[in-house]
Amino acid sequence: MAGAKILLVEDESITADDISEGLVELGYDVLAAVSTGEEAIKKAEDLSPDIIIMDIRLKGKMDGIEAAQEIRRRFGIPIIYLTAYSDESTVERAKITEPSGYILKGDSSFLSKPFDDSDLHTAIEITLYKHKMELRLIKNQQQMDNILRNVSDAIISTDSKRQVRLINSNAEDITGWLKEDAIGMDLMTVLDPISGQLGLLDTEDISMARPLEFSDELIRTKLGEKIKISGTLNPSKDLNGKIDGWVIVFNDL
Repeated sequence: MAGAKILLVEDESITADDISEGLVELGYDVLAAVSTGEEAIKKAEDLSPDIIIMDIRLKGKMDGIEAAQEIRRRFGIPIIYLTAYSDESTVERAKITEPSGYILKGDSSFLSKPFDDSDLHTAIEITLYKHKMELRLIKNQQQMDNILRNVSDAIISTDSKRQVRLINSNAEDITGWLKEDAIGMDLMTVLDPISGQLGLLDTEDISMARPLEFSDELIRTKLGEKIKISGTLNPSKDLNGKIDGWVIVFNDL
C-alpha cells in the first residue's frame, strides 16, 4: 500500500536511519522514529499510523512488547516486531499481543536474515492487507448484528457440530440464554426440545441434512419454563457448497 503511514520504534539510531531510508525508498511515509515504548504510545495516539514497526528491546522502563500491548488495546494498530531475540520466552510474550509479524535482526527463525528492503516490503504489505480484511470482517459482523437485532424472528446458527455460533436478542428472550452463555453450547442444550421433530436433530447426519419446518414444538427454557415454538430449521453451506451448520428461525406461540 504505497504511501502508508509508518511509525518506527527502534532504539539503535543507525539501524533506525537505515530502516527509515529503506521505507521511504519503498514509497512509505515514515511519520516518526522513536526509541522508547513510552514515546511509541504517545506518537501512536498523536499520529495515527497505519502500521508500527516495533523493536522488542527498547530503552526506558517499557519494552516493545509492553508498548505493543498497550497500543493494540487502545488503538488497534497493526504491529510488526523487529528483533534480534528469538528465545522461547520472548516469542511467547510477544504472541500474547497478537502481532502481525516478526522480522528478526540477525536470526533466520522467522524470516531470512539479514532482512533486506524486499523482506520488509513484503511483511508490511501482507500486514496491511490482513488488517484491512480484519476491519472489513468487523464491519460486516457489525452490520449483521444490526440486522439480527432488528428482525422480529428469533435466530440461532450453529457449526457442523451443532455448537451455537450466533444467537440474536429475540432468541435470547425466548430461550433465556444470553449470547455470552449460549455461544459454543450445543443447540440441543440451548433449545432443550421436550417433544417433536427438533429432538431428531440429535441423531441427524449433517451430510444428509434437509430443511425442516416445525410447529407447536415444545422446548424448555434455561429457567425451566416449557413453551411452544414454530419455525424452520435449515442446513447452512460454506462457499464450496458443503453443509457446515444449521440456521434455525423461530417464534414462540
